[in-house]
Amino acid sequence: MTTTLEQLIDLLTRKEDEHLEFKEAKNHFDFEKLVKYCAALANEGGGQVVLGVTDRRPRHVVGTHEFESLERTKAGLVERLRLRIDVDAIDHPDGRVLVFDVPPRPVGLPIQYKGAYWMRGGEDLVPMTPDMLQRVFAETQPDFSAEVCPGATIEELDSQAIEKFRSRWAEKAKRSELRDVPAERLLEDAELTVDGDVTYAALVLLGTRRALGRYLAQAEVVFEYRSDDASIEYQQRKEYREGFLVFDEDLWSTINLRNDLYSLQDGLFRREIPTFNESAVREAILNAISHRDYRLGGSVFVKQYPKRIQIDSPGGFPAGVTAENILERQSPRNRRLADALARCGLIERSGQGADRMFSAAVSEGKLPPDFSRSDDYLVSLILHGQVQDEGFLRFLERLSAETQRVLSLDDLVALDAVHRELAIPERAKQRVAPLIALGALERPSPKKLTLSRRYYAFVGKRGEYTRRRGLDRDTNKALLRQHIERNARDGSPLGELNQVLPGMKASQVQNLLRELKRDGVAHPLGKTKAARWFPGPAQSEGQDD
Repeated sequence: MTTTLEQLIDLLTRKEDEHLEFKEAKNHFDFEKLVKYCAALANEGGGQVVLGVTDRRPRHVVGTHEFESLERTKAGLVERLRLRIDVDAIDHPDGRVLVFDVPPRPVGLPIQYKGAYWMRGGEDLVPMTPDMLQRVFAETQPDFSAEVCPGATIEELDSQAIEKFRSRWAEKAKRSELRDVPAERLLEDAELTVDGDVTYAALVLLGTRRALGRYLAQAEVVFEYRSDDASIEYQQRKEYREGFLVFDEDLWSTINLRNDLYSLQDGLFRREIPTFNESAVREAILNAISHRDYRLGGSVFVKQYPKRIQIDSPGGFPAGVTAENILERQSPRNRRLADALARCGLIERSGQGADRMFSAAVSEGKLPPDFSRSDDYLVSLILHGQVQDEGFLRFLERLSAETQRVLSLDDLVALDAVHRELAIPERAKQRVAPLIALGALERPSPKKLTLSRRYYAFVGKRGEYTRRRGLDRDTNKALLRQHIERNARDGSPLGELNQVLPGMKASQVQNLLRELKRDGVAHPLGKTKAARWFPGPAQSEGQDD
């Protein structure tokens, strides 16, 4: 790990949470307290402890004299926590800053220190609750879906569902001989039975209503339709308590009954976009079926509204998966069940469901899948059905047609982020340069990306393009001037002014300050980076900037 000054400036603007902790530690900070904070961050997925910075926003660097021997400090942390924790010392103009980079705990192994497994509890550190510890320890438990269900027999599996599984597997694997294999051998070869005993995966996929009611009642999918987002009462409800292959087509047909079409006009041509993309909806339901925690008692809920579908499944994300990294990371909770679904071509073993949902949404001009309502006990997914920006959708289609290439998932991730003025996720940053070359993106400044002149011309907003390009520099100068005037009594140090424009390099901020000085609206007192800036023209010649 090597934290640069620019990265530190970016850290200062971020909100403190379970992954980021700021402490002044100007003259003293107890080592034992540092160990506890590192343990808490590791237990909650890793993060950073920053010393030498005020913990209230807007943050200021105050510098720290603690932990002069960093190698000794790192050795002490390893000795106590059995984790390698890196630390960087950054020479900021206003003092020395220490950034401790804490890795996540190992899967299934919470970090203990002084008799407790620490976590953040508001502003304090508190021991992890029993239910949280149970979830952590459960991460290394055997695959529940692979376990044999005591008492269940092959006769309690739906014969039509078995034939449906057989047909799909034969087609997917291009193995015609599977069509003639006896059902008992077919299930054994698919690892849905073990020495004739029925697994929970077989029940979830093929079980009759009576079998699930007897052995696994929580393997139920409940569909509800509401005609209004604010409606408490549902207008339709269906309860599916049988194997997934028994009801999957009926569930989609029920959703499709109210699947309105959006008419898109493109010149002389018209095409219709369904509110709910069939592929995306099926992927979302499959994800809920294959990744939910069947040890919990709740049902999967599919809630349809006129312009969105919400799918809630019991249990949080599998170990290592979050709402933020779900496009990069897959970790099937029920591997035996996932393998069976892959055999019959319903899901990919590589776990591309989230990719497909995202691609379908953005390529149809809709908001991406939203997992933000998920927590430790529930995965909640919202699929938005409304086309947000018809012009952006038509631009993507025209771009693909003119360049004769299909936009990749990472292309769509980058374009969607720029379109919605969000930070581009790390996985898609390598696609920025190719998209600039394609004429989809432009870089007005080293730290800013916008959709291209070509896009704004295509959607008839050339004036907005000019405004976005032309006002950037003036707006940044106005923000610096405003900050300097508000802090006229004490002056504004360079480090503080860098915080005003966190997306710019320090050298770029200095260039803007020179322009303010040249215009006579601000001036520095002091030398080089230690100077403080005040409003108005300089009072005498020879002052440094």
